[in-house]
Amino acid sequence: MTVKVVLLDDEELVRRGIRMILNAQPDIEVVAEGGDGSVALDLVAEHRPDVVLTDIQMPRVDGLEVARRLAALPAPPAVAVLTTFDVDEYVHVALQHGATGFLLKDTSPRELADAVRVLAHGEAMLSPSITTKLLAAFATGSAAPRAQARSRLAELTAREREVAVAVARGRSNAEIAADLSVSRSTVKVHLSRIMAKLGAANRTQVALVTHDAGLS
Repeated sequence: MTVKVVLLDDEELVRRGIRMILNAQPDIEVVAEGGDGSVALDLVAEHRPDVVLTDIQMPRVDGLEVARRLAALPAPPAVAVLTTFDVDEYVHVALQHGATGFLLKDTSPRELADAVRVLAHGEAMLSPSITTKLLAAFATGSAAPRAQARSRLAELTAREREVAVAVARGRSNAEIAADLSVSRSTVKVHLSRIMAKLGAANRTQVALVTHDAGLS
């Protein structure tokens, strides 16, 4: 099954490089691209991609607004923001807006292709190292957000809390299943229930709440 990708970046050379990398894969195809986020909804409606890769800083409509608009769709594609920095102040906001992760523009071709596949399957959108770095960079250290996050997590069962902590540590569904000696389908059920209870749009937002609670 081919993973369909829409690519948004205002730099043509960047788009060309990413397109060449992804189209060289037998199971990935860049079906459309644009230089501005204003075309995102139209491209998604026309091509029904599995993944949208979007730059953060673009003219007219930036990547943050792209993530917000696409997250509001009935069946949104996975959205990953592209950045040149390990930890960009906009990335945290993008995740809160519904993005499912972020990728560095200097990611190796193999890692980029693997990341697109993972995004398409809705599993580990952020690598453990990037997850840790991102969450640590935006930890507030404030008692109020921590108390609020812990109150939200109090609704979870003990097993759901274990899954939430594993997600916050960057574990994939397969790794969580192995850690807990359960099936991957069971992990998916737990994760669905966790997101419903927390009001989270994706596993990255689950990770942010868990980290704010001081459990990761």
